[in-house]
Amino acid sequence: MEKIKIGIVGLGNIAQTAHLPILARMPEVEIVALCDSDRAKAQYLAEKYAVRRYYNNYEKMLTVEQEMQGVDICTPTVLHKEMALAAIEARRHVLVEKPLARTQKEAEEIVNAAKKNHVKLMVGMNNRFRPDAMILKSFIEDRALGKIYYTKAGWFKRLDEHSHWFTRKTESGGGVVLDLGIVMFDLALWMMGYPEVKQVMATHYAHWTKGVEDTALIYLKMKNDATLTIEASWAFESTSDFFYCDCFGTEGSGSLNPFRIVKRMHGSLVNVAPATVESPQVLYRKSYENELKHWIGALRGLHPVISTGEEAVHRMKIVDLIYKSAKHGKAFIVKD
Repeated sequence: MEKIKIGIVGLGNIAQTAHLPILARMPEVEIVALCDSDRAKAQYLAEKYAVRRYYNNYEKMLTVEQEMQGVDICTPTVLHKEMALAAIEARRHVLVEKPLARTQKEAEEIVNAAKKNHVKLMVGMNNRFRPDAMILKSFIEDRALGKIYYTKAGWFKRLDEHSHWFTRKTESGGGVVLDLGIVMFDLALWMMGYPEVKQVMATHYAHWTKGVEDTALIYLKMKNDATLTIEASWAFESTSDFFYCDCFGTEGSGSLNPFRIVKRMHGSLVNVAPATVESPQVLYRKSYENELKHWIGALRGLHPVISTGEEAVHRMKIVDLIYKSAKHGKAFIVKD
């Protein structure tokens, strides 16, 4: 089997803990180049993973590595647009870590370029690829829980002290909404089958940050009368990080973390979720393994891309309204 040749740009935490080690173990993948602004880091990781070449200039990498078929972008959000556009113009397929861009306008530019150049574009939303999430999604798609009318999701996580760029709006595009909130928003909308959003209401707080929000409370009303609430915070006082996604249907409900699928059967509530003893750490690792396997499979032509650029544009349209609602203190109707 001919290997898919990949380059990775941005060698920070998520690249080192997930993308690089997982891709390096995949027999159908050859990592041909690494790139980071820190040349010493790129050299060290290239030697560690036996990657032939390393760069501190992504444009040079795109020019030199003519056999490279895909580019995995793991840089801060401020660099996503320019790097994705450069890779797309060079006719390389692209995986971009979440979020695709800082605004809807930036996301649209990337998506339009990908369409024009017939390039496959995927956005990293690894929580869709958690084994428990995929099981719950299958129950919902089979209508085993009836019509989903309410979903609530949230993520509380201490801000990584090494990721200062998350709190700089010019680099990240926003605060906790674009770090944690967008992940839960994507997961919840995906679970619900992407109903059209009718109304957006949000409240933001900035207790420990300047210029961006450290806590967000979001209320979304759908055109099909379903409701979605999201809460995300770097500042909630908690002894540990925690995330959840709960879906409520007319015939049952499902939850992630802890994993539970409850259905009314013969007058009683029964937990019909498959038994699992996998730890949060294992589920986290498997989510990235499944995501990256999917991306490589899409590059090999085995299936279409999941978590597309078009979906990212839709998400960013709502995210822009979330910030607008929080700024003005009122709800906004989503225009077609």
